[in-house]
Amino acid sequence: MTQLSERVLNMATSATLAMAAKARELKAEGKDIIGLSLGEPDFNTPDFIKDAAIQAINDNYNSYTPVDGYVELKDAIITKFKRDNNLNYQRSQIVVSTGAKQALANIAAVLLNKGDEVILPCPYWVSYSDIVKLNEGIPVEVKTSIENDFKLTPQQLEAAITPKTKMIWYSSPCNPSGSVYSQDELRALADVLQKYPNIIVVSDEIYEHINFIGGHASMAQFDDMFDRTVTVNGVSKAFAMTGWRIGYIGAPETIARACNKMQGQITSGANCIAQRAVITALNESPSRVQFMIDEFKARRELILDLLSAIEGFKTNVPEGAFYVFPNVSYFFGKTLKGQLIENATDFSLYLLEHANVATVTGAAFGNPDCIRISYAASQEQIIEAIKRIKDAVS
Repeated sequence: MTQLSERVLNMATSATLAMAAKARELKAEGKDIIGLSLGEPDFNTPDFIKDAAIQAINDNYNSYTPVDGYVELKDAIITKFKRDNNLNYQRSQIVVSTGAKQALANIAAVLLNKGDEVILPCPYWVSYSDIVKLNEGIPVEVKTSIENDFKLTPQQLEAAITPKTKMIWYSSPCNPSGSVYSQDELRALADVLQKYPNIIVVSDEIYEHINFIGGHASMAQFDDMFDRTVTVNGVSKAFAMTGWRIGYIGAPETIARACNKMQGQITSGANCIAQRAVITALNESPSRVQFMIDEFKARRELILDLLSAIEGFKTNVPEGAFYVFPNVSYFFGKTLKGQLIENATDFSLYLLEHANVATVTGAAFGNPDCIRISYAASQEQIIEAIKRIKDAVS
């Protein structure tokens, strides 16, 4: 019998991918499942980006790429960081990876030693915790509240820091809560971190452009944080390019070089055609994809309005991304259609079985009182899905 490694046996399966797979299985069986579990825009990649990819194919781009990305793509990323974030990076500080997830895995691999602690404000993106644990780090979960829009306070950050703290990871706009940290809120966290100069900040900004309040703030914008912040971004969400698999970091040169070294032994450089297309995507103004952001905002208003009519769903107003993260603890301990609901996992599975709607349990994001609902689906699907949910819990 094959003996698998403790590493993989101890690793959790991605809850978002597992729910999506379960939904696909049920669809294949003929069930009419509405999938609101995946964080995947339902738009097509814009034509100007597809045209760039076709041109790259016709120009015979087919060879191995530099491990850390084409120089022209690095320059486009540098331009983007300066234009959109007022961040000044050099080529030696940029690393292109096969998606932002690989970028995060690189960061953990090159910075964590056994027993190092990583502060994760809850809720956090589903893979943060296991990426940390895979690299022998210790996730330190810090609970936030819906009343505070699921944001970490300076007091909570201070209380979570120990002599073993190596990093803090957060996303803004946040997956799964949609919370957006303002510049003042980030500055208050930075003021705490000034007392602990060895702590590295990982700022996941993959949802940067899907922001309904305007004015995205980056931790690296502060001069006293620039040299200790790794800014993670990519094109999956704002440009509807999830399957193209291109992410990137701007980082202190030592960390960037280490990520390049690590990636050289794992995957080497990212896909050549996708890289050429992303050069075009990033050199264009973000206004080229504003139509998607406008539609996401309209869907947000729709889903919040519909959920407000269901007793037991407690929501705040997410300021970015394309998720709502309602507290559903009202249903815990209740029996629905003969099924006892003990936690958010039970509730999410109940909705899949009895409403034919796929969501994700908040337990996967470090908050077992909530579920994540993606509104990266058409308004018609959202209306039908929430109607089904309402019928299933009434």
